Amino acid sequence: MSTEGRRSPGEGSPRPARAARGPLTFDPVAEARRNWERAGWHTAASGMAAVTSVIRAQQILLARVDEVLRPYRLSFARYEVLMLLSFTRSGALPLARLGERLQVHPASVTNVVDRLGKAGLVRRVAHPTDRRTTLAEITDAGRDLAARASADLNAKVFDQPGMDDADVDALVTVLTRFRRSSGDFG
Repeated sequence: MSTEGRRSPGEGSPRPARAARGPLTFDPVAEARRNWERAGWHTAASGMAAVTSVIRAQQILLARVDEVLRPYRLSFARYEVLMLLSFTRSGALPLARLGERLQVHPASVTNVVDRLGKAGLVRRVAHPTDRRTTLAEITDAGRDLAARASADLNAKVFDQPGMDDADVDALVTVLTRFRRSSGDFG
């Protein structure tokens, strides 16, 4: 799922403010939880800590991904589009289908495809049987860049996500259950 709809298309993710200065000497989420409890919000304290932890983890992970993708001049959203197109049999998908698969607004898809098009990584083509539909089609340069970026992401982020395999599996299981119960998929 793309985060493109949650920030300006093509913009990088928030940089973790602490990374440049080193880690804090305390856990700010645990401190916020204690503050919630002191304020009398005991029933909301765990939920606040969970939401804040997930958002902070997203910032950390996106910063790692952005660091790897920066030399390729790709945002994560543009990378996702290239990969989605590269995994299709024909190398092309309707713009509306891209939006559905990435779960983003059509305007975000248009913006990302336009940027990839300007870079020569994707081209817009007419649908062969439906004149109302435009396809985004990956170019050879797009396939090459996606493959190189994937090898780098695999080596520097996905193979080493910062958790052991059991924690990764547990996290994916919990988040999948949450996403399903939130209506993300059926």
